[in-house]
Amino acid sequence: MDVGMMMVFASYGWDNCSDDRVWDEEIRLARIAADSGFDCLWSAEHHFNDYSFVPDNLALMMHLAALCPDVDLGTAAVILPWHDPLRVAENAAVLDMVSGGRLRFGMGRGLARREFAAFRLNMDESRARFHEGLDQVDLLLTQEGASHRGQFHSFENVTSLPRPTQKPRPKFYIAATQTMESFEFAARRGYSLMTIPIGPIKPLVARYREVWRESGHPGDGEIMIAFHLFCDQSGKRARDVARDPYYQYFRVMNESTRDWAEGKVQSKDYRDYDKSMSKMSESNFEDQIEKGSVWVGTPDEIRQNIARFIDFMGPFEHASLQVNFGHMGYEDARRSMQLFASEVLPDFLPAHAAPPRKAQAG
Repeated sequence: MDVGMMMVFASYGWDNCSDDRVWDEEIRLARIAADSGFDCLWSAEHHFNDYSFVPDNLALMMHLAALCPDVDLGTAAVILPWHDPLRVAENAAVLDMVSGGRLRFGMGRGLARREFAAFRLNMDESRARFHEGLDQVDLLLTQEGASHRGQFHSFENVTSLPRPTQKPRPKFYIAATQTMESFEFAARRGYSLMTIPIGPIKPLVARYREVWRESGHPGDGEIMIAFHLFCDQSGKRARDVARDPYYQYFRVMNESTRDWAEGKVQSKDYRDYDKSMSKMSESNFEDQIEKGSVWVGTPDEIRQNIARFIDFMGPFEHASLQVNFGHMGYEDARRSMQLFASEVLPDFLPAHAAPPRKAQAG
């Protein structure tokens, strides 16, 4: 298992917090993570809301490619229904080239109704737009003179330049949270998976592994799971400091997706998401620590968190850690991340016994 830092860029709940401060502190934490032995920097894509504002995570990763030359760079995720696949393929290839083949290319189909509405898009088309966009991006990155006629975008005899450094292309990661079809789709296509430890994901992950094997792909698939992290020499202080930011994070999530929980949004492409969003608001901090779904405590306690989660879920390949969730202060996040990196990474995670490995196509 390797470990990355998840970047969200949020100012919700802060008083008089400028956008440039949010970005400055998040990028400073990213540079510390890279210098402290983390394997990858990941970033979300969100628009028009202070719970997360990263309108172009590929552009962000271009900046980080220069600042942090020794870590992989991951998108979690580029939301394909909101973009022209021609531009996505070009920008991804540029990032892969200038970073020397360090892109982990995560893509998803989005969730918040407000973002779809602002882009004047129908959520009932999200799955079709995502599948078409994914096919087109894959085609553009792997073939020259590519042609594809789709429902939403078409092109003929197009060679996307520059060509990606990784061959045949950067590894694809597909965002999936609760829909069985999404887990099965990623597995059938031989794509890696990104998910979160909220809700009943164990059977979904097991099904992903099963379909991967049934589809004849080598190995057992590849999964990235995102966690909240706060590490302190005092377990009590760790829980006291992280508790309110944790609940603040879910208040923000509930605010951004309340249309689902209130039943104002119904979409054939998001079956039962209203129930899922309602359950998210019931997440209990202490219960999640006990399950290992939240990594909060002393270094020894966090080792136990991780071990409990692996005992329950089974092994997984990548962890992505959000270190400054909610209204977590910069200094607390910095100290927590550096303590985790110095005391947990070296002796718990085998990936850190060898030089970092670069993503390969998959």
